[in-house]
Amino acid sequence: MGIHYFYSKQNTTTGIILLIMIVMGLTTNKAHSQEKFEGLEYPYEMNKVKLSDNKEIAYADIGEGEPILFIHGLASYAPAWKYNISELSKSYRCIAVDLIGYGKSSKGEYKADMSFHAQYLFELMEALNISSFHLAGHSMGGQIALKMALDRPEKVKSLMLMAPAGIETFTAQERAIFKNSTTPESIANISDEQYRINLSLNFYEMDERAEFMYDDRMKIKSDNQFMDYSYVVAEGVMGMLNEPVFDQLGEIEQPTLICYGQEDRLIPNTYLHKDLTTQSLGETATKKIPNSELKMIPKAGHFVHFDQPEQVNEIMKNFLKNN
Repeated sequence: MGIHYFYSKQNTTTGIILLIMIVMGLTTNKAHSQEKFEGLEYPYEMNKVKLSDNKEIAYADIGEGEPILFIHGLASYAPAWKYNISELSKSYRCIAVDLIGYGKSSKGEYKADMSFHAQYLFELMEALNISSFHLAGHSMGGQIALKMALDRPEKVKSLMLMAPAGIETFTAQERAIFKNSTTPESIANISDEQYRINLSLNFYEMDERAEFMYDDRMKIKSDNQFMDYSYVVAEGVMGMLNEPVFDQLGEIEQPTLICYGQEDRLIPNTYLHKDLTTQSLGETATKKIPNSELKMIPKAGHFVHFDQPEQVNEIMKNFLKNN
């Protein structure tokens, strides 16, 4: 009815031109709907592949040899591994992803729990014709890696877990606290000053090497799809809580390396679990996972692999060589 009215009241030629302009405008907005994310400078070239449900995942594919899939943590992205991939890619094929909903990958209001991410990571590796691979996961990425090893053990050769989530457990009351305090709005509306404070808590000492993470946040916060990104981050928090892996750790068959920074200020949760230490969590993990080893890294925080890349790289290389 509206289109009929438009053409009956306006000059037909003018109407066609306006309609074309509208359609072009809509197409342009869609094409550039995450232009700030796409414009981020990465330390390596990112490729894209379309997976099920029309979702695209962005990934770097560097080096040759046995494949390692690198999975970043909550509210992070592929460049967080840059100091590790620069070394490990000399001997291994390193594949670093932006999880769906993050970085240069597809955005949307996705139920982005551990199963969601595991599904698309398996799809990516199948698209690359990689039948089995090593996994390196940081924080939430560590819990995703554990989920993948449990779901399809024949695909996963070994696990290298950097400050993994999933070892610390939470009560129903504690999960409710997270649910009430973690929303897309709270993530999106955090002040620049508070974001810098929160980001700095990830490191033993936030120096100029990590400044790009803050700068990139300043760039993406004005993107058209920033709220979709914030939605996925919030879903990630709840996904970690709603899909616990702790009771299944004894079923992990793969050789497993666990690294925690001795100065990790995020794991364990200092507000809810004052009686726990990072060391005790690491020891709990190695007791639960049959073929596992723990490395506590001095002068390292939650981003243990970023704070002390040279030491962690040597540990990872030795672990891979022995397994």
